[in-house]
Amino acid sequence: MEGEQIERVRDFNRYYHQRFSALADRFLGREWPAGQARLLFEVGVRSDLHDLCARLGQDRDQVRQQLDALAVQGLVVLGDRTAELTDAGLRQRAELDVRADAGVAALLGELTGGQRHRLLAAQDEIRRVLRAAAVVVEAVPPDLPAARDCLSRYAAELDVTFPEGFDAGVLTRPEDVTGTQLLAVELSRPVGCGLWLRLGPGVAEIRHLWVAPEARGLGLGRKLLSRLEVDAANNGINTVRLGTHPLLTEALALYRSAGYDDIGGYSDNAYNQLAFEKVLVRTDVAGSGPGRADGTCRSPSAFASRRGAMVSGSRR
Repeated sequence: MEGEQIERVRDFNRYYHQRFSALADRFLGREWPAGQARLLFEVGVRSDLHDLCARLGQDRDQVRQQLDALAVQGLVVLGDRTAELTDAGLRQRAELDVRADAGVAALLGELTGGQRHRLLAAQDEIRRVLRAAAVVVEAVPPDLPAARDCLSRYAAELDVTFPEGFDAGVLTRPEDVTGTQLLAVELSRPVGCGLWLRLGPGVAEIRHLWVAPEARGLGLGRKLLSRLEVDAANNGINTVRLGTHPLLTEALALYRSAGYDDIGGYSDNAYNQLAFEKVLVRTDVAGSGPGRADGTCRSPSAFASRRGAMVSGSRR
C-alpha cells in the first residue's frame, strides 16, 4: 500500500466533507448539527437501538447521547431498546428532507447531464468499494449460532436452485470442522461463510463457500476463498480440493479463474458433480499487512497457485 494512495483518499475525504458541510450549512441551517439531522433520518419512524448503532457506526453511549438531545427537543421518544419519532419529530424530519433535496438539486443544477451521470456512476462504484472494505471476515467457532444460521441460509438457497433440491443433512457438523470456519459480517449481519477441513496429510477440502444475495458483487466470494486458502496453507496444507454443482456457474468461474484444475470426483457427495484441486505454493510478499483487500490481511505471507488472480463469485 503506497503512501500516495493513503494521502489521496484522505484528501478526497477532506474535500467531500468540506463540500457537503457547506451545502448542509446553506440548506439545513447551522442550528441543525449534521449528526442530529442524520439521526432523525436514520430513526425514520421507529428504530431498534442496536440496528441504529450499527448503521451509524457508533457505540450505544454515543447514539444515546445524541438521542437524548433530540428527546429534550420533543422530537424523539426513547424506550429501553427503541427510538421513535414524535409528531414533531416527523414534521422536522420532513422539513429537513425538503431542505436536503433542495441542496442536492442546487448541486446537480450546476452540472451538465453528462456530469450528473458520471457523478452518480462514481457514487455507485465508491459505495461498492467501501462496502467491500467494511465487510469483516474472521474465524469463528463452528457452533456459533450466526455461523450455523449462515449455513442454513446457504442450504435453503441451494434447495431452491437445484432441481433435485438440497438435503441440509449433508452440511458439515461443527464437530467435524477440523480446519477453520470463516464468517463474513457487514454491520453486525452475517453475509457470507466458508470452511475447510482436513482430508489427509497436506490435503484439505473447502466447503460451503457462500455469499448472501445482498452482498454479492463486492468481491466477497474471492475474499473468502483467498482467506480459506491462506489459513489452510498456514496450517500445513499444500493441496485444496472442492466440489460444486454444474448449475452454480458463478462459482465455477471463480474456481477456474482462481487456479483450480478439474479433477475426478473425490467424495460421495451427490451435489459435488464437478471437482477441482489447487496446489498452494507459499510465497513471501513484501509489504503485505493489515488492510489488504484480497483477504490476506491477517497473514504475514500470501499464497499463490499455478495460475493467476481470482475473480468474484457468489456461492458453491
